[in-house]
Amino acid sequence: MVSRTTLAAALAALGLAASPALAAEKLDFILNWVPGGDHAPYYYAKKMGWYEKDGIDLNLEPGKGSVLAAQKVGAGANPIGLADMANVLVVKGKGADVVAVYNVYANSPQGMYWLKSSGIKGIKDFPGKKIGNPAADGARPMWPALAKANGIDPKSVTWVNVDPNAKLAALKSHSIDITTSFYNLHHVFKRELGDDMGFLAWRDAGLNPYGNSVIVNAEYLKNHKALIGKFVKVTQRAFATCVKDPKPCIQALVDANGALKYDNEMENWGEVEVLMSDKFSRTVALGIHDPGRMQSDYDLVKEYVGIDKPYDVKTVYTNEFLDRSIKMAK
Repeated sequence: MVSRTTLAAALAALGLAASPALAAEKLDFILNWVPGGDHAPYYYAKKMGWYEKDGIDLNLEPGKGSVLAAQKVGAGANPIGLADMANVLVVKGKGADVVAVYNVYANSPQGMYWLKSSGIKGIKDFPGKKIGNPAADGARPMWPALAKANGIDPKSVTWVNVDPNAKLAALKSHSIDITTSFYNLHHVFKRELGDDMGFLAWRDAGLNPYGNSVIVNAEYLKNHKALIGKFVKVTQRAFATCVKDPKPCIQALVDANGALKYDNEMENWGEVEVLMSDKFSRTVALGIHDPGRMQSDYDLVKEYVGIDKPYDVKTVYTNEFLDRSIKMAK
């Protein structure tokens, strides 16, 4: 007969052996930029304990541009991140082994801003001008495609390094002529520049590749498929929930990032919803990468930007983790 002492010791040993399996696994997720309205679903799901319930200890790390995020994920410095898909295609050709698992922006968020009073009327007036943005910003490597699509020499402009928080000041002081920004900050430029704001959306200028996507280091994905599958499904659910009712999502974002303003981020989110919606996200699945569009994006990047080492575009994305019953609201 087993003594109570022996039984207690055995149960304790079993408890110690089981505890690591119950512990949530830390996942360092590098954002494409500093937290904003477009990141609200991650913060909401984290606040609600959805990630934790599925064994994920999510750490959201502010980023400094899509290129940097893609490079860090490709190098394994971060297992998962958020980056503009066109730039992901470029860094993949440079050896960054990444796989996109969830699309956020079905439409390109890229836009160009200037002052109408400068005399610039549109993209045909860009040659000879200075475009200011951060060195690692995703617009730079994709600029040649936009320029060539509009009959402009890509080398006809000068790029100037500008801190992300100094774009508007640089534009107003005329130290630059044009700057770039994602559409989810359109309301900020409109508020600051008023009727003097000039704007061009890339998606309306012949260039509409997929925008932000969640990407994973390929080796990490291979060894953690179950974990990433859970992450994608929680994230997909969170984005769908925030489309239905963004208020608690924005509140979770603001609660986690004290410098943000609720009303500003609500406007941001409204613009994000525009970018999330296309026929595939509405009819197939929220977060999907359509194979046809991905091939077109690959061909576009290869022609206008260049891919160092060509590859099969199917190796840079997967839709296997998506819940096909979750779609973007029509």
